Amino acid sequence: MNVVIVGNGLAGTLAAKSIRDLDDRAAITILAAERHPYYPRPNLIEYLAGRLSEDKLFAFPASWPETNRIDLRLGAPVRRIRPADGVVETAGGLIVPYDRLLLADGASAAVPPISGAAKLGVFTLRTIEDAQALLDYHRTHPRVVVLGGGLLGLEIARALGARGAEVVVVEIFSYLLPRQLDPPGAAVLKSRFEAGGIKVRLGLPAEEIVGETEARGVRFRGGSLLETDLVVIAAGVVPNTALAREAGLAVERGVIVDDRMAASAADIYAAGDGAQHRGRLYGIIPASFAQSRVAAENILGRDKRYEGTIPSNQLKVSDLPLLSVGAIASEGSDLEEYRVSRPESGFYKKIVLRNDVLIGAIWMGTKIGASAIARAVTEGRNVAAWKAEILEDDFDFRLL
Repeated sequence: MNVVIVGNGLAGTLAAKSIRDLDDRAAITILAAERHPYYPRPNLIEYLAGRLSEDKLFAFPASWPETNRIDLRLGAPVRRIRPADGVVETAGGLIVPYDRLLLADGASAAVPPISGAAKLGVFTLRTIEDAQALLDYHRTHPRVVVLGGGLLGLEIARALGARGAEVVVVEIFSYLLPRQLDPPGAAVLKSRFEAGGIKVRLGLPAEEIVGETEARGVRFRGGSLLETDLVVIAAGVVPNTALAREAGLAVERGVIVDDRMAASAADIYAAGDGAQHRGRLYGIIPASFAQSRVAAENILGRDKRYEGTIPSNQLKVSDLPLLSVGAIASEGSDLEEYRVSRPESGFYKKIVLRNDVLIGAIWMGTKIGASAIARAVTEGRNVAAWKAEILEDDFDFRLL
């Protein structure tokens, strides 16, 4: 069997690894637009902060593709998919036939419609080249505005702050990390960032990046202006769907797939940030892991189903361990929540229950119990017997 994978990010690389682990004979070709082997994107933050050298970015040794008999073609972006002919065309004119095709070309950095966003000194962060260009420019441009108070924006702010930058984070919403935190938890995090020298401004939609040819400031709705030397836009990602659309595949926000990760054309699958499953785009590492493994098994003719992923992030933000899993907002009359907060130490915990079943949790400032809580949310555990005690420091998490 001849398997072609478009994209060498997490989903594409892990799918290739899974296929090889399951089948020693399949021919595997990865066509990658990037000129570098696979690296976990979170490593870019460590590189940006100076905590990781470029040679340490990569997940596997340089010999990994050859050792696993995977034909990895870097700098070979796909220009066209021809499902009727069972081939893909690269931008360089190469025609590559396939028996099974996996679309794992991921997503690109989103850039909101902000006037002046194309000026010199305005950056996004998605690739090694992005990180290097940002570092090069920052050497002579010390004042930084980060547009976006989500996880990526905050990590970029910390990384550049570690290099001596004067950083201001601006979030359009009224609190930080709106996907991972609730307002009380976000307030605790905000105080920690500001104590570390990073300024935070909330509820400000950016309208224009000012400056003749280079970024010199950001103007916000209402007319306020924030002077700066450098702007980083951290506004999420947009799935790469152009190839799938042109090939006639069913596409909405992402490439539509069924529970087998199969797209709408025969022998074509999709996984990762560009795959839309049951109407949902995930854009998180656990989902890419699960989807790529399911796709690999079905590509090989097995019958494996993907049932979705409960959103779960276990991270470190501003040196605070943070777990956010499941439903973190307790909207609805059938939901109840319990929380405890110690802002001075960055400690915040919250659980969300429906009929005594644990459906979500936030765990910030401590790792104690985080794994047990995440597992309990994923399993939908009934915690009626312990709901008044779970947030206590001496709770025995072995009960969960």
